[in-house]
Order: sequence, then structure tokens, then C-alpha cells
Amino acid sequence: MATGLNGKRAALRSRSRLPRANKSAPSRLARPLALLPLLACFDPLGNTASAEEAWRANWIGVAGDSSATEAASTPPNTWACFRKQFSLEDAPERAELRIACDSKYWLWVNGELAVFEGQLKRGPNPEDTYFDRVDVSGLLKPGPNTLAVLVWHFGKHGMSHKNSGRLGLIVDGNIDGTRLVTDASWKAVVHPAYENTGPPHPNWRLPESNIRYDARRALGGWTSPAFDDSEWPTVETLGMPSAAPWNRLVERSIPQWRRSEIKEYESITELPAEDGKSVVHLTSLPYNAQITPYFEIDAPEGRVIDIRTDNYRGGGETNVRSEYVTRAGVQRYESLGWMNGHTVQYTLPAGVEVVRLGYRESGYNADLSGSFECDDPFLNRLWQKAQRTLYLEMRDGFVDCPGRERAQWWGDITLEIEQCFYGLDPSSRLLGRKAIHELCGWQRADGTLFSPIPAGNWDKELPLQMLASVGSKGFGTYYLHSGDEETLRQVYPAVRRYVLDVWRLREDGLVEQRKGGWTWGDWGQHKDMPLLYNCWYYLALDGLKDMATLTEKPEDAAECEQRMQSIRDRFNDTYWHGDCYRSPKNTGEIDDRGNAMAVICGFAKPTQYPALRKLLDRQRHASPYMEKYVLQALFEMGYQSDAIRRMKSRFRKMVESDLTTLWEGWGIGVDGFGGGSYNHAWSGGPLVLLSQYVAGVRPTLPGYDTYEVMPVLGSLSEVHATVPSIRGPIEVHVSDRAETFELRLSSPDNTVAVVGIPINSQESVVRVNGATRWPQPAGPPTVDGVQTLGLSDGAIKFSVPPGKWTFQRTL
Repeated sequence: MATGLNGKRAALRSRSRLPRANKSAPSRLARPLALLPLLACFDPLGNTASAEEAWRANWIGVAGDSSATEAASTPPNTWACFRKQFSLEDAPERAELRIACDSKYWLWVNGELAVFEGQLKRGPNPEDTYFDRVDVSGLLKPGPNTLAVLVWHFGKHGMSHKNSGRLGLIVDGNIDGTRLVTDASWKAVVHPAYENTGPPHPNWRLPESNIRYDARRALGGWTSPAFDDSEWPTVETLGMPSAAPWNRLVERSIPQWRRSEIKEYESITELPAEDGKSVVHLTSLPYNAQITPYFEIDAPEGRVIDIRTDNYRGGGETNVRSEYVTRAGVQRYESLGWMNGHTVQYTLPAGVEVVRLGYRESGYNADLSGSFECDDPFLNRLWQKAQRTLYLEMRDGFVDCPGRERAQWWGDITLEIEQCFYGLDPSSRLLGRKAIHELCGWQRADGTLFSPIPAGNWDKELPLQMLASVGSKGFGTYYLHSGDEETLRQVYPAVRRYVLDVWRLREDGLVEQRKGGWTWGDWGQHKDMPLLYNCWYYLALDGLKDMATLTEKPEDAAECEQRMQSIRDRFNDTYWHGDCYRSPKNTGEIDDRGNAMAVICGFAKPTQYPALRKLLDRQRHASPYMEKYVLQALFEMGYQSDAIRRMKSRFRKMVESDLTTLWEGWGIGVDGFGGGSYNHAWSGGPLVLLSQYVAGVRPTLPGYDTYEVMPVLGSLSEVHATVPSIRGPIEVHVSDRAETFELRLSSPDNTVAVVGIPINSQESVVRVNGATRWPQPAGPPTVDGVQTLGLSDGAIKFSVPPGKWTFQRTL
């Protein structure tokens, strides 16, 4: 919004030049977002109030925007202002609003911003719409009160939104038992200052438009209680829920965004623009972030300011930008459509004087709670970049990239959900739960699943991504880390239908390779698709079998096992050639992906590991998406030093880059895959692998009832990790130096940890909290709860209850 600027410009101007930051400093990657208190009424454990309460409010729109018919259509990129004034006898103890709109809203209560970019993109399924629940009790007062709502209607489909075709708002409030609802008494106008830019426009994947704001047409102070709206027309009522085109309202299952105050850039550089008349102010952000740009200027009337980030053409196609047309005098403006990047570029025409440039950071409400540090700075920086990339890919849903698409591709999401459990606090799991419900909510009539969803202009099934999502490495991993049994029960029918009804085995007992809408296995060359099809289908059956057991469907579990056995019986005979897995028609180079997946599925036996080790040292065809599974296979076979060496080789360019996020491919732009964006969390597999295998922390029962700590340091000598489990943080510090091995563990309540201490000599002695526990025979728990489990897989294993533990191995 643009408003008048009070105060002395000179004092503000002194803050517009900042010292240049040290771009190479690793600490920039994990710097937290400074936050304001959240106003949303939200339980981070997912226990929301009933969404089945009756709605007494009407959907409302701007009078004259369209007729009240289902076929009516609001033009794309329409912004509208709604106001309601009402009186209260007392300050309420409870004041809760249920709000929905199409497509985004900003809410002011008595002139104070209460919600920044509310509403989730449509929708939970192809027909319905989300709503928000917001607590505003602290903002209302005795006497007159004012609600002001700015609504942005996207008005077009995208890969992350299905357009309803109609701008609308609905508010249903409970204020100490009194209802405040949208009805014919509300007032509204189309905001005259918001316009469309000329081309280029954002590419077809994005439902968002560029934002152009003409300050000469601003509605100054319209969010203030003192604003005179007497000449505004009353609204048009459009029907009560479940009125079309918004249909049923489903409660938002993730928190409102975190948001900062307006912050200063790390540095500002002035450069001449290409036209020779304007000046580019190139501003530096501390890391790749989701931001809304801000400025304060003194300008003549009618000058056009262009704002975009360095990611404007990230991924090859145009993303979002904004324009501002000045009025005369001092003015300030925040462009409300979020962008992302490392730098923000303001192009200011001659005659425009900068008073202040700044930005507001916003993002998903989760802390960067996980950590990994070791004595190899390269791996530390890789882990931190993966964590930063992951956080950037979270908004209304998980996304593949925050620039070109903002789309929930499920190949990416399978990896991102697992990364959340190691990198972010447990509230991040709610975004995974939302994604799972959406994938199944958008299931087509023929039983197929597809992504990205929600989407209004895409419906193609990528068979291998769908198998990956519903299987043991997708939904199964979510359940193992979260313990969220209810979600699996709810989506079970959709998963069963897809895995057992849509997919079939051939007469030879292997899987029938369905083409789907896009037969995509990975970027890059030399994909051995029969290997990938059979492995991903096997893991889908494995995941469904566990879900069938959980939901007490023994017949389905038996059918899954029968199909799995069929593939197990034939896979090696059909594809193993003595030194590699290769399908009969594959005459090109051997596929590292397919061979790695054979290890992960358990088809490869230990006698085959040496040959596969050599193969994975030579063959490097996987994109960063499938590279996670290649590295995982090396860890699973016990070749941790090989895994770390390959990891460092493959990710070297990304880690050594000044960019704070990981890339879609092994290069950027034309050297990358799929457009070559530099914001892809599917490249963050090392975050999981370093925490799960090197630090050794992973759950063994759902929800961390039990978990293991089995570190494999390889060539490393020091590792410290924090895993933000659903039960609380797990902290592990491992030191392996000369003849002494030490592991310190802080284990949360209501868990049992199984800790493995590697044994390198029959003379080894292991002490737990100072008491000798090995050599001792395995037996029942001792007084302090420690149980010696015995020696297996080269490690002596102990079971310990919650608390702080120190394990020392000496000779």
C-alpha cells in the first residue's frame, strides 16, 4: 500500500547506504527470520476446531463486478477493498473470524495489520476452497471498530491454483457469542490504483500476475477507522456456503506466515540503467528469501519504477515483477506480491530521490531447528544450503521452485517432506500432511493420481513420481517420522485404488510400464526405465502393505506381498548381468539410478555389492533428484566413504557458489535441467543422508517411539547433529579420534534410543555414563534403564531411556 510519509527525509536517507556483507560467510545461510507475533488461532500439533460449524455469512463481491450467476467472471489481477464498521459494548474475551476469499487477502483491524497474505490457493480438491481461522480478540475495543480487507483475485489458472472465476470474500465472526458476518451492509470498491503491467507477463505456470500500482489513484488511508466510506457502494451478496463457484469450505491446516517488520538491505549499489536515464539500485539480501519489496521516495508525478529480483528469469522463463507509478511528493510503498532472490533490483527514473529501500521477509511458520556440523566445512555448507533451499520451497504448499512454477510436483515433495523432519521444527510436518491430503483429494475418476496440484492448467500423471509419493519412501517416510496414523487411514482408499487397481503385473511377473501423461524418470541421460518402473512399483507396494496392515486390511496386504514376491523372484534373473543391473533393451551406458534403486529395494545381495560399488564410482547420470537415492545406496551397502566422496564431487559447484540455495541441475540456466533454476530442494538429499547415516539418527517405530543412533563417520572424526523429532530435539555429538570413540546423546521424553558403538578390537571397553557396560553379556535393563543388546553389524548396541548419555569406547 502507498501512504503519505511523515518525518524528516534526511534522517531516513542516512539509512539507505549499508556496508557490503561478506557473501562467503557460511553463517548467512542459517540466519533466522525475525518475526512478529502471529495472530492466527492455530495449534502446531494439528488439532484445529471443528470445520463443520454452520456458516451464517454470505459470500460478497464488489457491486457491478459481475452478475450473480455461476458463469460470471472477474478479470484477472483484480484488487478490491472491503470495509465493515460495527460497535461493541466491551472489549471481547473471544473474537474469532473464519475468513475465505478468492484468492488472497490482507486484513486490518482498527487500522492494524492482523493478517499478511491470508488464504491458501485453491484447493483441497478440484472443487472446494480453504478458509482461515483468525483470532482478533486483542485488536477489538469498546465502541466503534473497523475491519478492512484487501482482496487480490488471481483470476487465472496456474500449476498451483485453480481459478474459480469470481472475486469473493466471506467473513463469519464469533465475538463473545455475537455473530459478525459478511452481508449486504458491507461496503466495497475495486481498488483503482492496482493495474496490469505490459508484457512480459509471468509464464503460464503462475496464477499470480505482475503488480502495477499507480499512486496517483490511491485510496489514501482506506484501512484506517477514520476513513470516510460513505460514498462507497454496498456489496453484492453471492450466496452462502456451499455456494458455487467456491463450494465447500475446508479449514486451513497450516499456520499463517511468519513475517518480519520492514528490514534494511545488507548493501545497496547504484548502477546506470540500459536506457542511460534511469538508475538501478541493486540491493543485497542476506540469503535467498521470500520477500515483499518496499521503498520510501520523493518524486515528481508519473514516473514508473520497476522492481524485480535476480530470480526474475530463474528457470529460464519470466517470473513476477512489479511497477509503481509515482504521485508528486514523498511516498512509501510495499509491493504485496512476494518475490524471491538474493538481490532486489529497483530501476528508478531520473528525478526520483531515494529516502529508504527495504523489504519484508515472510515464509512458512517453522524454525530452522535441525543442524549438522562436522570437521569438513564443505559438508557443513552443503547441509546449510540444503536447509535454506528447503525453507524457500514452502508456502501454500511445497513447491519445486519459488520462481518459475511454485508448483507441488510430488517427486520433489517426497524428498522435501523427509528433509523437513531433519531440518525444521515439527510444525513443518503439517505442510506434508496437507500435501498428502491434496494429492489424494485430486485423484481422478479413473483412479490415477497426478501432480502438480492444486492446478487449473495441468492434469498429466508422471507414473514414477506418483509411485514414489505413495510408497514407503513417500507416505511411509512421513508416517515413520510423524506417527500420524489418522492421515494414512484417511488416504488409504485412494492409495489402494491407485496401486492395486490402476497398476498391473505382466504375464512375466514384472510390472506393466504405464505411460501416464508424461513418462518421466529423471532429468539426464541413460535412464533404464524398466529398472526404475519395477523398483518404484515395488516400493509403492511395500508402502501400501504397511498401510493395509495399519488399517486392518489383511486381504490387501496379502495382495501387495504377492505382487512384491513376484517382482523379487524375477528381478535379478531378468536384469542382473554379473556386474550390473541392465534391462534387455538397454544398449547405452549403465544407469546409476536403476542400480542404486535395486539396492534400496533389497534386490541386490551383499555378494553383489563390490560390483555395484565400482559401477557407482564410474557412472554419473542421475540428476540431483535421483542422486539422493544413489548416495543412499552407497550408505546402505556400507560404503560411507565412497558416498561422501561422490557427494562432494557431485555437489562441488553448488557448494562453492556464492548462491545460498541448491540448483535444479548440476549447472544453472542452459547448463542445468528443466530451465536451470537455482532453487530446487530436490537437490537437498545430502541433508537427510548426513543426519540419518553419518550422524546415524533415524526412527525405527512411527513417531520416534523408538529410534536408533548408529553413526558412520567414514573419514570424518567429529560430528554434531540436532534432529528436531516429533518427540523433541535429539542431540548427538560423536568424536572418533585415535583409540577413543565418544558419543554424547540427549534423548527426549517418551522415547527409547538404541545406540550403536563401533567395535574395532576385541579388547575394546565401552562405558556408559562412566560405568563399564562392555564386555558384559546381553541382559535385561539395569537400574538406570540401560540395556546391553549385544554385538551385531560391527557395533555393540545399547538401549537407553530418555536423558543425557555419554558412551566411551577405549582400549
